[in-house]
Amino acid sequence: MTGGTEEGASHTRDPGLQPERTRMAWRRTTLSCAVVVVLAWRQVLLTLEPTGTEVVLVALLVLAGLVFLTAAHIRMRTLAAPPSAGPPRTMTARTALLATACTLVLVGLGAGIVL
Repeated sequence: MTGGTEEGASHTRDPGLQPERTRMAWRRTTLSCAVVVVLAWRQVLLTLEPTGTEVVLVALLVLAGLVFLTAAHIRMRTLAAPPSAGPPRTMTARTALLATACTLVLVGLGAGIVL
């Protein structure tokens, strides 16, 4: 091999790796959200008489988890497009804001209920 070929090979980027890592990150985050929801739900169910506030908070957690799951599914489906379709579309600002808001709700309410 010539030096030029080796240099070209070292700078060649596989377009499938970055979207795959991003899909895996979305899956991990979605799994973490599900764990928070399940732990909060379990905490409320273990109390002998859950208050209406606790039930509403868990319902909000479930709703935030479902919204996040939907946003993650849409993003993962976008990233799963074949490489021949070109680079994946970037996430819209609305979807990013929605995912961030759901994450903050899950962290805040989940920690409040579990702790």
